Amino acid sequence: MIKTTVNTRGAAAPSGDEVYDVAVVGAGAAGLSAALLLGRARRRVVVIDAGEPRNAPAAHMHGFLSRDGLPPAALLDLGQVEIDRYGVDVIRARVEHVEPGYGVRLEGGPVIRARRLLVATGLRDELPDIPGVRDRWGKDLLHCPYCHAYEVRDQPLAVLGTHPGAVHQALLLRQWSDDIVFLTHTLELSEQEREQLEAFGVNVVEGHAVRLVVDDDRLRGIELTDGRVIPRTTAFLFPRPAPRDDLLALLDCAKDDQGWVVTDRAGRTSVPGVWAAGNVVDPRAQVIVAAGMGSTAAFAINTDLLHEDVEHATARHRATAVRA
Repeated sequence: MIKTTVNTRGAAAPSGDEVYDVAVVGAGAAGLSAALLLGRARRRVVVIDAGEPRNAPAAHMHGFLSRDGLPPAALLDLGQVEIDRYGVDVIRARVEHVEPGYGVRLEGGPVIRARRLLVATGLRDELPDIPGVRDRWGKDLLHCPYCHAYEVRDQPLAVLGTHPGAVHQALLLRQWSDDIVFLTHTLELSEQEREQLEAFGVNVVEGHAVRLVVDDDRLRGIELTDGRVIPRTTAFLFPRPAPRDDLLALLDCAKDDQGWVVTDRAGRTSVPGVWAAGNVVDPRAQVIVAAGMGSTAAFAINTDLLHEDVEHATARHRATAVRA
């Protein structure tokens, strides 16, 4: 249901009769960056967000120039203050349905109408069903070495074999620690992968993980089915990324062979008037990349709106000239 129906300037939520230039669904780095640029371009913009960012469990984000080490929530707070300066409306709500044209129906609320739509709803990480995994996610159970490995450098690390990408993850982590254990878990290693891991100094341990051993709110190790506990202070795993692309699916946006919505370099989907940016279309995009994708999409959207505005103005001009 709608969490709040006021925008950042305290005005009432817009009525269904008002038409925005752009509706942005998702207030992460991609959505806020797009809204910032479009607001500065003096477009009428609304951002609709349910308040469930992917990186909420993480205490800090890294690799974002000038914002390295900032809590993810703080970045989003700063972004919303900035877009407020340019008259962008923000509505805290879930989107129930999207119709061509574009009508964005809020769950339990009105339909927001806009000339263009940008979907920046991100993705969710599907985690393995191992006791302790969800509780430690983003704390001492991590995913991205570029985002978090420096903070756990030179510590005893583990990589859980839950995904084929875990092998690359383990090899990559050797840049930050000499003590890496690869727990095969459910992953069957090829001879080449096993050779690469062993040659690169990664200790391969056979066995299924049954739980994360936690003491005093700290990871202490990983217990295997045979009762062994592999002592570790931090573990990494490769989750299955699942795009939050239900709205794009409703609009029948084209997808690739892997099931991800296809866009051009500017974020334009196969459906006219619909753009997508950030993790909803690219699971590899870090926060700084997602922000850039949002800005790129905003440029393209504004240009598209400009072309339409010029066409309409030209048609009116010609009609006036004929009547004269």
